[in-house]
Amino acid sequence: MSDPRFYSAKGPFRVDELADLAEAALAAGADGTRRIADVAPLDAAKSDTISFLDNKRYLEAFMKTQAGACVVHPDTADRAPPGIALLLSKQPYHAFARVARAFYPLAPVEPGIAPGAVVDPSAKLGPDCRVDAGAFVGARCEIGARCQVGANATIDAGVVVGDDCRIGACASLSHCLIGNRVVIYPGARIGQEGFGFATGPDGHLRIPQVGRVIVHDDVEIGANATVDRGAGTDTIIGAGCMIDNLVQIGHNVQLGRGCVIVAQAGISGSTKFDDSVVVAGQAGFAGHLYVGKGARIGAQCGVMRDVEAGAAVIGSPAMPVKQFFRQVATLRRLAEKKDDE
Repeated sequence: MSDPRFYSAKGPFRVDELADLAEAALAAGADGTRRIADVAPLDAAKSDTISFLDNKRYLEAFMKTQAGACVVHPDTADRAPPGIALLLSKQPYHAFARVARAFYPLAPVEPGIAPGAVVDPSAKLGPDCRVDAGAFVGARCEIGARCQVGANATIDAGVVVGDDCRIGACASLSHCLIGNRVVIYPGARIGQEGFGFATGPDGHLRIPQVGRVIVHDDVEIGANATVDRGAGTDTIIGAGCMIDNLVQIGHNVQLGRGCVIVAQAGISGSTKFDDSVVVAGQAGFAGHLYVGKGARIGAQCGVMRDVEAGAAVIGSPAMPVKQFFRQVATLRRLAEKKDDE
């Protein structure tokens, strides 16, 4: 259950209303009129809460749950405890996300400019925006409707932000164009100079970074993530990308639509991802690579060559998953053989 000091659940909702919201089928015999007050995990759920099962590792918890309702795959419905109302979906986690969003919708922006905020007279703010205390909006900025700029955030001159965006506390934006419904979490740095220099006998000579960062619609950029602006061409974040905390994206990187980049991953300059690439935590990429559509990159992977579409790789240097585990098994057998000698 959520802490009421921080969260306030909407509702209650009837089970049949939740089924409609989840685009799920109500199981035969389920009481659609039962009222549900909140969401909860399987092992903490009560008769007035709804939960979900998406991973068979939690099947035992599902069989013992006291939840009043649960979102499950149809193949698992026969393992449910008696009396529970089942919402049947072939994508239970996705369906549950719709339910959870009904109980905890994104809070609306409360319009206004707080005392201590600085908005340049030449900046344009759309209707119903909020600028919190200590925030700075520079000259010629354009901020769309219903945006929120968090406390002490900095939006430098010329930046354009679309509608319904959330800029977190202490984030900084420069040299960038931001689409609609973008969420930038606290401390993120968008548009700073990329890591570009020429090395000679007299040391390192900085190369001006004169590109931009283009962030398309429905992107999330996590806390303390960094996205460098292009050196000449733009750094591009495709629509619907999800970028976790502490991710580094170098200059001229281009991400396709719907990519997922997990915490502490780093992508060197001029690397290009096609759509729907998934990168696990702490993976690293050399520069000037191409990663094909739908590729899966394992945790702590070291990617030094192009990756084909649909490939799943792991290890450093990166290799196909089956090859990696064959090598692991071989090394284990060799170590065991050595110990037996």
